[in-house]
Amino acid sequence: MSDLSADLASLRIDRSESKSRSGAARILAIVLGLGVLLGVGTFALLPSLEAKVFKIEVAVTEISKVSPAQGAIDLTATGYVVAERVAKVTGDIAGRIVRVHVVEGQTVKAGDLLFEVDVADQRASAATLASRASAARARVTAQEAQVVDLERQYQREKTLADQGAALKAQSDDLAGRIKLAEETVKATRAEAAAAEADARALSTTLRHGKISATIDGIVVGRAPQPGDFVSVMSIAPLFEIVDVSSLVIETDVPEARLTLAKPGAPAEVVLDSQPDKRIRAEVKEITPRVNRSKATVVVKVKLLDKVTPLLPDMGARVSFLSKAIDEESIKQKPKIVVPANAIVDRNGEKSVFVIDNGKVQLRPIKLGSAFQDGFELVEGPPPGTRIIKAPAPTLSDGKAVKEIAEK
Repeated sequence: MSDLSADLASLRIDRSESKSRSGAARILAIVLGLGVLLGVGTFALLPSLEAKVFKIEVAVTEISKVSPAQGAIDLTATGYVVAERVAKVTGDIAGRIVRVHVVEGQTVKAGDLLFEVDVADQRASAATLASRASAARARVTAQEAQVVDLERQYQREKTLADQGAALKAQSDDLAGRIKLAEETVKATRAEAAAAEADARALSTTLRHGKISATIDGIVVGRAPQPGDFVSVMSIAPLFEIVDVSSLVIETDVPEARLTLAKPGAPAEVVLDSQPDKRIRAEVKEITPRVNRSKATVVVKVKLLDKVTPLLPDMGARVSFLSKAIDEESIKQKPKIVVPANAIVDRNGEKSVFVIDNGKVQLRPIKLGSAFQDGFELVEGPPPGTRIIKAPAPTLSDGKAVKEIAEK
């Protein structure tokens, strides 16, 4: 019986050992699963990580707009249109504007009426002063007549006193009254003169209620409106009149290269507002203004060709030339040029790599004739576009890049 029990006991399954093996298998499966997920994630994110961490270093250039006279350019600088003659329009008397005769941008001549200020109060004051002067003159006339009458009485009383027919005291009293009357006449005359002077001054002021242009030019700035109040205490002008014939380009030229911008030297100007138009110009003067911090000097350039519209504060690019440009050459439009070392052959066509948000984009282009160190761009990205200089053969579309400074 005991042998049978022992045999049965040997056939019993050890459940603790089975549980231990099952737990180990489960852990192994979890580890393997995590490893697979990590591998898949790394494979999927590798391009992104590579693009962010391992960026290709590249040199950068750009597509530029170049003047056909590039070979004669000694120096290029940027500047702004400024007027040498400007009239700042202000009010000569305080008051409300009743009539306006100009609008912004209007061309005016010297003497043209600009606006009128209400002078009703000043006119009433002038009338009062005129009345006061008139009354004073009337009093002078009356007082002068009184003096004449007193003198006549004095002569009669003096004659009688000399003859003993009257008291001398009466003639002495009349003499005193004459002197008093004469002093009164003098005071009244002074009062009349002062009132007349004030009236004349105020009459002149009334003419200041009509504001006229002092120079020929165009109205720059918002013209005042009827009802606006004019204050003589205000420093800021109501608007300006700019003499367009005095417009020049002011540009900063480095001190070290100032010899390339001598007065009378030829130049070419391209306005930001008209980038395809070339304008003949010449250096007018070198101003005695030096910017110590930038080591530059202000140079004024006068335009030789008529340009419209030409307004103050317009941006401009000035090219100082070694020789003047004739009328035929100036008609040629600026060329859009792409550097030769930025052009690649990809997919059977000429292309450039454009930088966009830290990545490159392959853009196809169409080229014209050779021009200096590049080619005229017939079709492609606009001027100012930054492109990769001397791109590596392995560079491809969408690659992340890092710009490096040229040595």
